[in-house]
Amino acid sequence: MLSRVADTLYWMSRYLERAEHTARLLDLQLHLMVELEPEASAQRWSRVLSSLYVVPPPSLKPDPYAYTQYLTFDTSNSSSIASCIASARENARHVREQISSEMWEQVNRLSIQVKSTQLDKIWNNQPHEFYRSVKDGIHLFQGITDSTMNHGEGWQFIQIGRAIERARATAVLIEEHYRAWPSLNYRQTVTSTFMEWVALLKSCTAFEAYCKVYTADLRPDRIAEFLILNSEFPHSIRFAANEINSALNSVAQSTESKRARQVNRLAGRLRATLDYGQIDEIINGGLYTYLDDVQAQCDQIDDAIYSTYITYPIEELVS
Repeated sequence: MLSRVADTLYWMSRYLERAEHTARLLDLQLHLMVELEPEASAQRWSRVLSSLYVVPPPSLKPDPYAYTQYLTFDTSNSSSIASCIASARENARHVREQISSEMWEQVNRLSIQVKSTQLDKIWNNQPHEFYRSVKDGIHLFQGITDSTMNHGEGWQFIQIGRAIERARATAVLIEEHYRAWPSLNYRQTVTSTFMEWVALLKSCTAFEAYCKVYTADLRPDRIAEFLILNSEFPHSIRFAANEINSALNSVAQSTESKRARQVNRLAGRLRATLDYGQIDEIINGGLYTYLDDVQAQCDQIDDAIYSTYITYPIEELVS
């Protein structure tokens, strides 16, 4: 596969995952905002922005409407939903011969939908329907991809992009949430902040899945364990790490790249970090340090993917 194609498919997938994550957080935030005092609402907006690695411009008015506009439709913000979906569509356009026509039609349809929507038209008429349609549209794209595209190298790069983006986003989200409650006893059942813990789980579409494992007994250590170490839940960091490792192994087998050993070693190390992690050890050793390390390892894997498959030396092509 051409490195250009691999790069394009990889980033198409990352942009769509980022848009879906942002839509999920905004949908939940707008639901919760109705019941929050202004000060609590401002704190939650600050946490949402930090979770998305977004620093709003000084000129942005600090109110829910302005934040929602900036994170959803403002194309000057490269991380907004509109920007991410437009970037995903542009990447898909460049590799139309590599993806199925159904994939192209779906990402194009989603792009048109977002472009034709304005916040002032949906703000007073349940914006949740819009965010749900964005999430559903991206989920539909993922399903179409799995059903209509050959599961070769290109498909594997799509899986890698989604998994790396998801692992990093989940790690940041958990870290920002736990920083807001630094005095918590991790083993206690938290009643005074019950809705905040429900919100964290719902931010990862994990509330029902968590309850099936632990019932509705919300304990900070169990929530962290589920979102970080559960091997079966698709939005856990461990699940994403397993996806990264599996997809990179498949790519290495099909390409026989001389430099694949390094990127596979990094992916294997991340997987081992999570496969053999114990929540007590993670908390005692420093939850934030652990999550920062996970993010750093994801960045190292991203760099290694580029040096191995995308920006590798020309000598490898003629050796």
